[in-house]
Amino acid sequence: MNLPPPFWAFAWAGGQGLARYILDHRDTVRGKKVLDFAAGAGLVAIAASKSGALSVEANEIDDFALAAIALNTKDNGAEVSLRSGDLIGQDEDWEVVLAGDIAYERDMTARVFAWLHQLAKRGASVLIGDPGRAFLPKTGLQELAEYRVPTSREIEDTEIKRTKVFKLLPG
Repeated sequence: MNLPPPFWAFAWAGGQGLARYILDHRDTVRGKKVLDFAAGAGLVAIAASKSGALSVEANEIDDFALAAIALNTKDNGAEVSLRSGDLIGQDEDWEVVLAGDIAYERDMTARVFAWLHQLAKRGASVLIGDPGRAFLPKTGLQELAEYRVPTSREIEDTEIKRTKVFKLLPG
């Protein structure tokens, strides 16, 4: 059908770890304006909504992903606004920006992290969920937690991924 593979449809290990962290540390998002960047099917956005965020926006560039997020948030009783398109470079005063599994391609990762650093410098709390992707920056991250996340051998190289949650440092 000439459609790209629905990578957003799988609950990747970085997103699972980040969602677990939010649910375990609700004060991270409670009462705050939250953006879930590259939200996939909405797992992290749902966790933020269920943890008491003031507002949650789930951003995706794929309209099919946005449709899945709408269904998943409804099924889970979560309140999440949908944001379509490329938000990189924008700043809408989000207090918390959440991003799971975003360091899998060199050029895209550099572009995303340049933007996330700008947000962190102005005071946003930027949290990253990552299971050891190749292009995750080696500096400027404070490790907050580590989880062992079950995965599928059809998608990942192992059945359990050691996933870390990091806070992006503003410097």
